[in-house]
Amino acid sequence: MKLTTKGRFAVTAMIDVALFNHGEPVTLAEISGRQKISLSYLEQLFGKLRRHGLVDSVRGPGGGYNLAKAPGTISVSDIILAVDEPIDTTSCGGEKNCYDDSICLTHHLWASLNAHIFTYLQGVSLQSLVEDAKVRRSPSIHVVKDHRKPSAPLPVAA
Repeated sequence: MKLTTKGRFAVTAMIDVALFNHGEPVTLAEISGRQKISLSYLEQLFGKLRRHGLVDSVRGPGGGYNLAKAPGTISVSDIILAVDEPIDTTSCGGEKNCYDDSICLTHHLWASLNAHIFTYLQGVSLQSLVEDAKVRRSPSIHVVKDHRKPSAPLPVAA
């Protein structure tokens, strides 16, 4: 599958907005710092995400981006397609000119895989990725404090 950094970064940035939007817009500078994605690249991505109605921008001091829809209604495929990322495993880009300007023997196999990948990504919501990220960020080791009463000291051997 030809999923470039554009699609990966767009999904990552959308998860970041959903995670860190606590009633206030999230700035691209904050996303850039947390996710190590260049600010100019984020500006390009968020322009496309805004035009596709996935985020809203807030101008001025305290401005940034909010999700335009509930995270449960945004699928990974919505995000990837919004940034013009093709979901394609064929070698011909779906043009059916794989081999000497004609369809190759495995074209239908890869085209079918495209359909399965797209269906899978349609079924993964931004909300599920946010919930997964929260679980992964929470500590997996819990410190247990001993609340028992202290017992008598052990005898010291001479």
